[in-house]
Amino acid sequence: MLDELLHRVSNHTPRTLETDRRFPEAAVLMPITRSDEPELLLTLRASGLSTHGGEVAFPGGRRDPEDPDLIFTALREAEEEIGLPPGLVEVIGPLSPLISLHGIKVTPYVGVIPDFVEYQANDAEIAAVFSVPLEFFRKDPREHTHRIDYQGRSWYVPSYRYGEYKIWGLTAIMIVELINLLYDAKISLHQPPKSFINT
Repeated sequence: MLDELLHRVSNHTPRTLETDRRFPEAAVLMPITRSDEPELLLTLRASGLSTHGGEVAFPGGRRDPEDPDLIFTALREAEEEIGLPPGLVEVIGPLSPLISLHGIKVTPYVGVIPDFVEYQANDAEIAAVFSVPLEFFRKDPREHTHRIDYQGRSWYVPSYRYGEYKIWGLTAIMIVELINLLYDAKISLHQPPKSFINT
């Protein structure tokens, strides 16, 4: 079942993002557990960080000048942040790049990891490592919707609540693309959901 879903990712052509080349680049890893009920691995960033402190994110970060490519960046950062050995990750392919609020071009890479990994969170950067069943997002159980006007159009970005964690922003946009790709979920980022009230 999982391999069939991942086949969709490997055949997927991400949207291109025509940007000024001066944008610094970053990459994140979207790790999916190889299990009967696959889960998506996420982190809670340490509250003291200068950017995105206290927010839920995928492991990842800025590309170093010596990184040969963005896949290397995603794997290096995942190892630095949560102790995930690069050799345990089967990289499937990229999703569409996005520009963060801080003007960084972020490319997500979907990867498969074993069901049981002993994570070693880097306390300076990561407050918690947790996972959420893909099935949870498939049902689009959004707590509310954020409207973001960006590049001349409105984005209606879901905000999810999973236990004590709030999943929103760029991370939620990446999750929506993944879930739409895997399950044909047809969650729209450009049409307000029926529950959306324009305030």
